[in-house]
Amino acid sequence: MTTDSSHDLTIFANPPPGEGAAVLMGFPGSGLVGTIALQYMVDQLEFELVGTMTSRYFPPLAMMNKGVINDPVRLYMKNDITAIVADIPIHPMICYEISTGILDWLVQYKPKEVLTIAGIVTNESEKRVFGVATTTDALQRIQDHTLVLPIGSISGIASSILTGCKIRGIPGFGLLGETVNAPDPRSSAATIEVLNKMYNLGLDVKPLLEQAEEIEQSMHRISEEVQQSADDTTPKKDLPMYG
Repeated sequence: MTTDSSHDLTIFANPPPGEGAAVLMGFPGSGLVGTIALQYMVDQLEFELVGTMTSRYFPPLAMMNKGVINDPVRLYMKNDITAIVADIPIHPMICYEISTGILDWLVQYKPKEVLTIAGIVTNESEKRVFGVATTTDALQRIQDHTLVLPIGSISGIASSILTGCKIRGIPGFGLLGETVNAPDPRSSAATIEVLNKMYNLGLDVKPLLEQAEEIEQSMHRISEEVQQSADDTTPKKDLPMYG
């Protein structure tokens, strides 16, 4: 295990498995789409937990499962895929610092591509998956599996990661699951179907759909706790002043 530390982020993890690895990221956002999708993936496919990361910017919050504390941001690996799964939201004011710390650590290992999963809130009841990429060539990899967004904007940590990939010349992809502004395992299942096609995972989403109601309830409670903690603990000096 190696340690990579900057002023803003410290990563304790095994390096990705050689050049050509794909790195998938899921941070809490609209619908918790990325967090639910990637945690389900690493659990079902038995990825190995290989590291964690910490930052002075992270809220002092840790989730627990059956009495055992989880690291707020975890790194998993299996074969040629590395997954970064987070339980804590990244405040817009520090997205640059966190994405820069992650990508500066990754770039030395020459990953094949980086993919981030997020949610996009619409007024529709469908669970479509929209796709974006950092270059026209990269877009070809996802255009048959997603609905390509013709114009618009992406916010939050996903936007910082994709912008950082573009600057560093790393092929980057964003999967945006159509969701409502509440925990949405059904949207996560739709993004997993895209991952199945891209990475030949063969991951069955039926158990996720069958457990959707229970997961929606529990993740909603977690979302409220996380948001309350972030609101209460973010240093006021790091935030702009409002009248």
